[in-house]
Amino acid sequence: MGYLKVGSFKTVLMVALSAITMSAYAATGSWSTEVPSVLVAMSDRAVSSQPIQPPAGAQVEDAAIGRIHWRYQMPVNAPVNAWLCHPEQCVPLNAMRGSTSALAGKQVNGPLHFRFALTPGQRPVRVQELQVIVNYQ
Repeated sequence: MGYLKVGSFKTVLMVALSAITMSAYAATGSWSTEVPSVLVAMSDRAVSSQPIQPPAGAQVEDAAIGRIHWRYQMPVNAPVNAWLCHPEQCVPLNAMRGSTSALAGKQVNGPLHFRFALTPGQRPVRVQELQVIVNYQ
């Protein structure tokens, strides 16, 4: 009889540990999205992209950003000042593609957006193919 209790306890313990492990894995993931292009026309006023949010159905409740990969495209001879922004902080982007963990720990469901501004005297530039991949925990 004592053996059955120990065996049952081990089974219950293994099921509980599996559930805890699975819930930890379920909270880790990534999502990706693209937003429409933007026309950057002024040096003294930054232009923001549309809000970047997790797709419908993404399981991101109470999740935090881990790492964000970004990409955008523009003419090579027309550099702009660029940032990736969360409601709590903006991070300067020094290239048209890259990744950052500077927003790590921030809520993953807070809408992100790109911001762009021209340098003084620069002609308007269309920035397109705006994409992010957000890894979260």
